[in-house]
Amino acid sequence: MTGTPAWATHEISNQVDELVDYSLLETDQALKDGLRHAGAAAFEPGLSDYAWQLGRAETFALAERVNRLTPALERFDKRGRRVDEVDVDPGWHELLAMYRHADLIAMPWRDQRRGRWSAWAAGFYLHGQVEAGSLCPPTMTQASIPVLQREPGLWSALHTGLYSTDHDPRDLPMPSKMSLLVGMGMTEKQGGSDVRANTTRAEPVGAGGRGQEYRLTGHKWFFSAPMSDAHLVVAKTPDGAPGCFFVPRWRPDGSRNTVMIQRLKDKVGNRSNSSAEVEFQDAYGVLMGEEGRGIPTIIEMATYTRLNCVVGSAGMQRQALVQALHYARHRRAFGKPLVAHPLMRAVLVDLALESEASLQLSLRLAQAFEHQDDPRERTWMRLVTPAAKFWVCKRTVALSGEAMEVLGGNGYINDGIMGRLYREAPVNSIWEGSGNVMCLDVMRAVARDPQAFHALLEELAAISRDDPVLRRALADLRRMTGLPPETLEGQGRRLAMNLVLLAQAALLRERAPTVVADAFIATRWGPDTAAGWGGVVGALDVSALPADTLLARAFPA
Repeated sequence: MTGTPAWATHEISNQVDELVDYSLLETDQALKDGLRHAGAAAFEPGLSDYAWQLGRAETFALAERVNRLTPALERFDKRGRRVDEVDVDPGWHELLAMYRHADLIAMPWRDQRRGRWSAWAAGFYLHGQVEAGSLCPPTMTQASIPVLQREPGLWSALHTGLYSTDHDPRDLPMPSKMSLLVGMGMTEKQGGSDVRANTTRAEPVGAGGRGQEYRLTGHKWFFSAPMSDAHLVVAKTPDGAPGCFFVPRWRPDGSRNTVMIQRLKDKVGNRSNSSAEVEFQDAYGVLMGEEGRGIPTIIEMATYTRLNCVVGSAGMQRQALVQALHYARHRRAFGKPLVAHPLMRAVLVDLALESEASLQLSLRLAQAFEHQDDPRERTWMRLVTPAAKFWVCKRTVALSGEAMEVLGGNGYINDGIMGRLYREAPVNSIWEGSGNVMCLDVMRAVARDPQAFHALLEELAAISRDDPVLRRALADLRRMTGLPPETLEGQGRRLAMNLVLLAQAALLRERAPTVVADAFIATRWGPDTAAGWGGVVGALDVSALPADTLLARAFPA
């Protein structure tokens, strides 16, 4: 006897597996169109290969694993020596190696071909659809490059490692490594976004000044990717002014720097990526830029990381849409596929419209970063980037929840991608400045250069093709900027939202098929949205829209 066989109580049917083994690029017509519009055709073959690599079932499984087997802190070795090492699953390094091998860190700085920033944005957008946590160290490394380039002594020692397309996971002094990663440390317990409230001190070892050695004492409440080879850190010099310091993991003499990891953060999402609390105990650091210019220096880095937040959130919107649409096409309920039910179609169409609008805005911002010598493009960088970070990242939280609901209970499980997207979505809204900080940044930019803002509105008017609905939206924005500052501050979110919606609509009018632009504008400003659009995804009249056409463009059946 081998035992009683298990009872067959039921037949498993009408269950839909998550979508895997597909090309994330070939199934995204809007992205392909966007790359060609940006003149990035030369980058398409490499992106196509990467999209197939990302779409494999094995890569999705790797992403699930590194979010389940999360990083662990090892403070001491077996003999009690302090090491402060973060132990990660090998899959984490596989994902970093994939991204770096695709040349998605240094390429926008090193490659001068047209469309390079749009190509980078496409690669970032594709990778983030599968595993977003592994984008954190590359994001900060890429953003550190323009800051480090202005420090000749540091740049000469670092540029080869920063430009490398090889991933080197070893914890060694920088001269011994093939490639380098750079993190950031700004936030302290008492200050949060108010970096001027920081208390970490930096004492010069000698005369002090730019490029000279300092000793740092203090803490950071959030220290991103602590196993990076170095971090850019804000600390106060003896005169009380903030400075920006390059703080390596190893000192030049080969000893470990005294950046002591206190613990790792137990985060809601972003589980694959380690974030830490640290203390500096006379830690070695080199002053970057002039004393007292630490905040502008680090904010320059944040300008780039905020773009990454926008693109990464657009990628999460895309993956949530694709998985929801795949499920709805194959799952049956009440005698027909979910996608055939009008209420479900309304939700899916709304997700599709918002996803493409977020992508178009991401690619337009990437174009601005590529051509930032042009004053008009600098306005997009300075003014639209924080507005986009506010709106796109905020909407991703809501959209990922709606997409998860399409799968019902199958979406609300920890070992599925929908749950991971939902937990991951808030980080981009919080990191590098929360929503209110972004809206205040937009209003400061408008107040500082109102002419540039109105020139932006004129540009949006020109590409809106005299659409009467968008003309009214432009007039509303102009009226808002005429409000007294104390009144306008309380409406900062409304200002940022309206600016982004207008920019998205204008870009869709310029770059997307007419049916997409018409549907987006009708559902964001049409007569049935007077009560206020945006509260609930799918609260629109889908019968008036070419739903089949919109869903086929979003993801071919």
